[in-house]
Amino acid sequence: MLSNPLHVFSLGFGSGLAWFSPGTFGTLMGWLLYVWINPRMTEGTWPVLIAIAFVAGCLFCHVTGRALGVVDHGGIVWDEIVAIWIVLFVAARYFSSPFEQLFCVLVFRFFDIAKPPPIRWFDRHWKNGFGVMFDDVVAALMSLLTLAAYVYVFRLGGH
Repeated sequence: MLSNPLHVFSLGFGSGLAWFSPGTFGTLMGWLLYVWINPRMTEGTWPVLIAIAFVAGCLFCHVTGRALGVVDHGGIVWDEIVAIWIVLFVAARYFSSPFEQLFCVLVFRFFDIAKPPPIRWFDRHWKNGFGVMFDDVVAALMSLLTLAAYVYVFRLGGH
């Protein structure tokens, strides 16, 4: 991890080195970072940070994947970190308590692990740093659609 500074990011500050479920540990690291960073951010700065983290992540993940000899190595979790930031930022209006954020994390993990279409297609066909990042962004978007449906049905009464 310390052989290249980019690996520190792509391996989620060490969270991707977990011996089981590194993607879950990376997502939890992303949640922890969100909770730590969020008080210092505004609604306008989060999208900028997420965009920078996505673009930089394409490079981080590409470089680390090459070094490990596996494009989308399980230990590469920067994609989970950025994706959970997207989910938590967009869903914050309706899911702000720690319990509600945990619900968001679980919904995201479902889509990231199950990889239903179209996530699976991107995961199988785009084999570079961009592909590593993009399939998790699609999982984040599907999570947000699910959370929006939940809010519509259970919180707004379907009206």
